[in-house]
Amino acid sequence: MTIDMSQFFQVFFDEAEELLAEKEKLLLGVDISSPDPEDLNAIFRAAHSIKGGASTFGLSDMSDVTHILESLLDKIRKGEMSLTAEHVDAFLAAKDILKMQLDGHRLGTPVDLDAVGDVRMLLQSFVQGELKPKVVSAPTLAPVNQSDQSLEKYTHCFRVSFHHVKASDFVLLTSELGLLGSTTTEKTNQGWDSIILKTNSKEDDISAVCSFIVDAENMTITAEEFVQSSAEKQLSEDELGYGFFEPIESMFPPEENQAVVATVGTEQEKASVPDSIVSAGKNPVKKDTEKNSAGHESTTIRVGIEKVDQIINLIGELVITQAMLTQRTQDLDPVSNERLLSSVAHLTRNTRDLQEAVMSIRMMPMDYVFSRFPRMVRDLANKLGKKVEFVTYGASTELDKGLIERIVDPLTHLVRNSIDHGIEMPSTRLENGKSEIGKLSLSAVHQGGNIVIEVCDDGGGLHREKILAKAKQSGLNVSDSMSDPEVWQLIFAPGFSTADVVTDVSGRGVGMDVVKRNITQMGGVVDIRSARGFGTTITISLPLTLAILDGMSIKVGEEIYILPLGFVVESLQPQSDDIKEISGKGRVIKVRQEYLPLIPLFETFNIEPKHVDPANGITVIVEVDGKKAALFVDDLVGQQQVVVKNIESNYRKIPGISGATILGDGGVSFILDVAAILRSVR
Repeated sequence: MTIDMSQFFQVFFDEAEELLAEKEKLLLGVDISSPDPEDLNAIFRAAHSIKGGASTFGLSDMSDVTHILESLLDKIRKGEMSLTAEHVDAFLAAKDILKMQLDGHRLGTPVDLDAVGDVRMLLQSFVQGELKPKVVSAPTLAPVNQSDQSLEKYTHCFRVSFHHVKASDFVLLTSELGLLGSTTTEKTNQGWDSIILKTNSKEDDISAVCSFIVDAENMTITAEEFVQSSAEKQLSEDELGYGFFEPIESMFPPEENQAVVATVGTEQEKASVPDSIVSAGKNPVKKDTEKNSAGHESTTIRVGIEKVDQIINLIGELVITQAMLTQRTQDLDPVSNERLLSSVAHLTRNTRDLQEAVMSIRMMPMDYVFSRFPRMVRDLANKLGKKVEFVTYGASTELDKGLIERIVDPLTHLVRNSIDHGIEMPSTRLENGKSEIGKLSLSAVHQGGNIVIEVCDDGGGLHREKILAKAKQSGLNVSDSMSDPEVWQLIFAPGFSTADVVTDVSGRGVGMDVVKRNITQMGGVVDIRSARGFGTTITISLPLTLAILDGMSIKVGEEIYILPLGFVVESLQPQSDDIKEISGKGRVIKVRQEYLPLIPLFETFNIEPKHVDPANGITVIVEVDGKKAALFVDDLVGQQQVVVKNIESNYRKIPGISGATILGDGGVSFILDVAAILRSVR
């Protein structure tokens, strides 16, 4: 029977990507001056797990990098080498290389072999830079496993011999077995290279470690008489107190042993903190509250997104069927059909609960997006010579998977712009009476049926006069009497930029218009608040999901359309005196001293209407990007929640239509693309 290995490869790829992301998060949060042993061990375990998986599947390029990486990490976590900022930079560079190699195996993308070689040489130079343990006055970092201690009292001694093994593999074997205890190497006349291993592990553990590298027939493991070294004997005597005294460590209560560590950090650092904080140029002390959840066992399972989408589609069909039943039973006598109507009502409640539960499966925490920014902020701030403290709030706030993947690029543009254009250089901030460290925050919160995401900085703010001058130079229709919110919206104009110098970070004006267009396509809106000298806040409001929509049913002729409620301001029946004709430009309607363009939907979709005179029909006032218009329809049918179906993938793109749904009577109704309709009028 042939085993399909592709499924196992995919599991490894997914787990490796998660481990790399976790490793980066730990590296960005580690306190270089006093690293937490748990963090160092977690980083080491991530590298070791990736190496084990890569070796299992024969991905030697990844296992080679992770082997050197974990050798260096092992020295640091054992206290044999002090952690430095250069180490952290090298570890982050290695993470990028491993991600590139992972994508190369999974997606077939190119791998820069020169970059791989550079990182390997960098890591190797660190490994070979200090061969002897440093003598330190402070206690060494306490490892998680007893086998990690360099002067441990071991209980077993094994001779592990290898035949027909390459020199590079022997070096790798020595390093691997070194993780289990203390090793020395020997070479015999028979051509066998041997490793003497003092350990607490069993023979099966040794065999399992070596089997990743050599075949069993080229390896023998024999037990040796255990001879305790002087260093181990000294440790043993210290632990026993020479038979007369308690061990030194036990003479002090745990509180006293930890007194120095407990006083590290200011009172502000000891207080509760947001979901995550990363500072470029410094690494704050991690809080105990962040570590407590690290050891919790995972209670999740990995399920393919196509299976979730299939369930959501089936639930959508169930919702439609339930709506049909409800409509069919509306005309029944409630007395003679009481039990049937009660059952239908019960089905309606259960369907709604099931629909909400299934939709929640597709929801993902915003941490999926937020977690990629600390590294970017750190690197970009260092590149620009700025100091930036990055803070996130509401990382556990959930958003539909389809939206969460599409919001990454717009947020990336906004964060980069805040660092490049918003936050000033440290010297400038000091001259203006600010802290030299700028603050950039990213937050997410639920408000009703929407999620509100804010990118906020305490930089210099937007320059009103500079924006207006650039807008006039670009030929935009502006005036000095425009309000601040209207001026701020000018930065979203295509090609608009006030940057004096074009850099590879930003400044060509090719990003902000794309940001707004992408957000608008997701049914969201963007708002800007700014104060000169105090900073800028950009707010994005998005619907929680695009799979289900709150809509208003409107009738045009014999057709029923769904108008998304998020765009609706109000509906009214106009008076004839409020409708004016503009020669060659169509009609407008006066609503509270404001003239709005009047859009007859029967003309847009070429339908025979019930009413031609707007005074006999209904106008629905809609708003998109701060611009209003009036849609002329025949009747309002009602308000309901609809399941959105993608019409473009099943048929073709239709101007003015964003999707379709199935009504309770089984008929198909189109969902209006309000933004596209208003653009066509303009």
